[in-house]
Amino acid sequence: MPTFEHRAQLSDVNLAYDTYGPPDGPLVLCLHGFPDTSHTFRLMAPCFGHLGYRVVVPAMRGYAPSSLATSGDYHVSALADDANQLHEFLEGDERAVLVGHDWGAFATYVATNREPARWHRAIAMAVPPLAVVARSFACYEQLHASWYMFFFQSPLAENVVALDDLAFLYELWRAWSPQYDPSNEFAPLREALASPENLHAALGYYRAMFAPRNLDTRLVNPPSVRTLYLHGSLDGCFLASGLTDVLESLAPHSKFTLVENAGHFVHLEQPDVVHQAIVDFLNA
Repeated sequence: MPTFEHRAQLSDVNLAYDTYGPPDGPLVLCLHGFPDTSHTFRLMAPCFGHLGYRVVVPAMRGYAPSSLATSGDYHVSALADDANQLHEFLEGDERAVLVGHDWGAFATYVATNREPARWHRAIAMAVPPLAVVARSFACYEQLHASWYMFFFQSPLAENVVALDDLAFLYELWRAWSPQYDPSNEFAPLREALASPENLHAALGYYRAMFAPRNLDTRLVNPPSVRTLYLHGSLDGCFLASGLTDVLESLAPHSKFTLVENAGHFVHLEQPDVVHQAIVDFLNA
């Protein structure tokens, strides 16, 4: 379970975070997604801490014990600003690496797009670049898999998701990673989303993505930071069949690795493969 011994006061939010590894090592900032928590980095963070990196794993805005956003903003632009402000707060340098899974991947693309000088490399998992996601919505199979995004726009979503200790989210895990038992993930998830306000914030990520005032075509521009993109072959959230042009939407000299026998939570399902792929990419 995360201990969250540290806090960072940023412009719009107070983020709780854990650290691993030496304090003078290159910064590796790990951003989690939905419906999960920083607990899903429990295998990766100590691994890279032992390799000499200073690994920082925050609870994302709106997920307890981090605060709600003062502005009420949960758009991907705000998540990206949090990442860049954390780099500043933690006194990161040009060696820093940004790692993101799911919504954390979205934030990684935008953060490195906006301030590439902060980040040496980027690692994204399970959600491809925004241009690929946008094109995927022209595909019936992907739209069918993404039904939950549209359900979350409904005011009924909070009530349904909260039923039976977040049983709805358990079923999402099972659908997205059909070979993985998510039982160990739900104690920290229930703590993170225990209050109606926290659950509202987590669903707010999806509501903000369709808000007209937040639509910005610049968000789909490819970043200039070299990126490793990792995707599970069995991912039931974003279908692997939609990734044929993923490299075209990444920075030059980026890499795409399809991880066999893994679903959406690829870093938990095939940790050795994922860790080695990241080490090889960082050392290349």
